[in-house]
Amino acid sequence: MSDRINNSMDIDEPILPELSMVFDFGDVATDSQHSEEDFLERISELSKQGYSFLNEDDTKNAMIEFKRILELDACNNYALVGLGDAMRKEKKYDEAITYYEECLKHHPKNNYALFGLADCYKIQRKYSQSIDAWNKYLKLDPYNVTVLTRIADAHRKNGDFDEAKAIYAKVLTLSENNTYALIGLGHLYYDFKKYREALGYWSKVLELSGEDIDIRVLTSIGNCYRKLKTFNKALPYFIAAVKKDNANFYALFGLADCYRGLNEHENSIHYWKAILDLDPHNKVILTRLGDAYRNIGDFDKAEDTYNRAMSIAYDSYAALGLAILQKERGNYFEAISNLSEIMVREKKSYRIYLELAKCYVQVGEKEKALQVLENFKQYGIRNSEINDFYNKIKNV
Repeated sequence: MSDRINNSMDIDEPILPELSMVFDFGDVATDSQHSEEDFLERISELSKQGYSFLNEDDTKNAMIEFKRILELDACNNYALVGLGDAMRKEKKYDEAITYYEECLKHHPKNNYALFGLADCYKIQRKYSQSIDAWNKYLKLDPYNVTVLTRIADAHRKNGDFDEAKAIYAKVLTLSENNTYALIGLGHLYYDFKKYREALGYWSKVLELSGEDIDIRVLTSIGNCYRKLKTFNKALPYFIAAVKKDNANFYALFGLADCYRGLNEHENSIHYWKAILDLDPHNKVILTRLGDAYRNIGDFDKAEDTYNRAMSIAYDSYAALGLAILQKERGNYFEAISNLSEIMVREKKSYRIYLELAKCYVQVGEKEKALQVLENFKQYGIRNSEINDFYNKIKNV
């Protein structure tokens, strides 16, 4: 059964420093009452005020200052970038893009506008467009490792393994032991299910960081071992993560799932319950807790927990757990009925076919059990448990 949890977490790179005061104001018009020097000083002062507000997350007042600049100079790059940054802080990415693009129309080499534009596309998961913007940035600053790493991240999220790998490697030639490139390579190999290779990169980050290691790297290493089903090796990393943050979902989930894999269900119950203390309506975790209670033979608590999950929303795994409970209580015909209903919704879940076949065997219906298993085989899905049970009852 899939754990249905996405455990791969990206670690954000540091953003570029705040915009400097060095801008090309271009040709500006002044009225007869002010000299060009006074005019530029006025714009500079408004810019300082705007970014002061922006640094305090006061986007409303920041926008007022930047718009005052545009009243004086409609194409001012500082004001247009500032408005884009304000919209980006408010998570209004389409509006931010409009401001960045307006700036680039008049100032095509403004690297701050290019960076903001690329970042907006990245957040919107428009990775190809973000790559285009960052590549334009690289023409101005070809060895910027932050931008190179972001391009590699975008290629990774687009599923382009080779291109992402090549760019991460380029970063490491420019900045040996660059943490963000190493982390990115870890995610790259993890995404492609190359867990041992991912371990090598994340372990290197751990070696470089020591006690200051980011909790997400600890859980990522733990997840590699968990995926490799070497649960004992995973446990120390999740334990270390919980010591850093005892309410971290991924650390708690990792511990619970490792103890589940080790058949130490009493320990897994402790951590499933810890997650539910933080998120009591998580039906995935309720179902896992129900499984743990069932595995230690506490059928009443298991039934109650599965029903709690089902009361939130229908869940095929909780429904399956309830059906298996009926089988283990000896209520085979009721289990057969429930499993047959679940099969209508989940036609390719091998576990349903396997449990249904076992029920038929228990009530002496060997031919029906074989037919159920043959029905699953028609989907062309290879499963050793299905094949082993089929051969077992076929030869009896």
